[in-house]
Amino acid sequence: MNKEQQLADIRERIDNIDLQIQDLLNERAKAAQEVASIKLASDPDAVFYRPEREAQVLRMVKQRNRGPLDGESIARLFREIMSACLALELPLKIAFLGPAGTFTQAAALKHFGHAVNTVSMAAIPDVFQEVESGGCHYGVVPVENSSEGVVSHTLDMFLNSPLKICGEVTLRIHHNLLGLNPDLRELKVVYSHQQSLAQCRAWLDRHLPLVERIPVGSNAEAAKRATESPGSAAIAGAMAAELYGLQLLVPNIEDEPGNTTRFLVVGQQSVPASGDDKTSLLLSTRNEAGGLHQLLEPLAEHAISMTRIESRPSRRGNWDYVFFVDINGHRDEQEVGLALAALKERAGMYKELGSYPKAVL
Repeated sequence: MNKEQQLADIRERIDNIDLQIQDLLNERAKAAQEVASIKLASDPDAVFYRPEREAQVLRMVKQRNRGPLDGESIARLFREIMSACLALELPLKIAFLGPAGTFTQAAALKHFGHAVNTVSMAAIPDVFQEVESGGCHYGVVPVENSSEGVVSHTLDMFLNSPLKICGEVTLRIHHNLLGLNPDLRELKVVYSHQQSLAQCRAWLDRHLPLVERIPVGSNAEAAKRATESPGSAAIAGAMAAELYGLQLLVPNIEDEPGNTTRFLVVGQQSVPASGDDKTSLLLSTRNEAGGLHQLLEPLAEHAISMTRIESRPSRRGNWDYVFFVDINGHRDEQEVGLALAALKERAGMYKELGSYPKAVL
């Protein structure tokens, strides 16, 4: 058998496999519609998006994968399948910190898939307000970056917001130099968000030391300005380059190769346990020596791992602070529940921000 015949046979086999995949995808979509019908029959206000269920499915997909596609790739494919099927039940509206083309929008699409309607918001408080009012089902906001630290505006919103944390997304951040003119010698100005400029400081110092750096509200705004101002460029993601018709002048100019941002998904409902979860808390201590140690002692007593702690001004008085704490486990797990009960007794302020699945993708 010659090469052409071998290729023809393989292509025919691929076509047959594609037909089976297509039939199975539509069979899955019909099953999703049946689920929706059953839920609506018993509850007109039924919740269709189940973060814990989707996390469990994606974990199973990665665990049973045998290649040659890697686990992350196959999970991303299943994420889009679930997203499309969910849209047949209820098209989700997701508020994000905009404008279009930001890393926050990319995080929203990574978490929910592309079959959702993303709604751009001008500021983090607007994201919370849109979800609180019911204008959007969920919101996505940044909370911390591996090199630049915490996003304080997001933490501060939880002081008074009734919203729960329903999930988290981690996004590997690649900063690219974008522009219309590929000749870097013509550059006079680089626009970007202040954090992005900080995350690319060493590269800029080395390659564009005389170019002015102007911080703007978002990387997407930076990309828009780069289309309007001769001699300018922007630091932004690949999505912004596509949206604003810019060339990718230099890819991956971030100083830290592992630069990652964590985002939170906020919504109105509590999330059942998925089997691999986090719980986030808002706490304050009594003003006494060793207060923080005494407050957190129940975590050690019940062998609960604390993965993060951040302090923020409480806004209740000068030099009064609250602590944002992440722990491993779900509030419905026995040891976690016992630890939380003890924390509640000891804390001056105690607020559960949510138990939710750890990021899968």
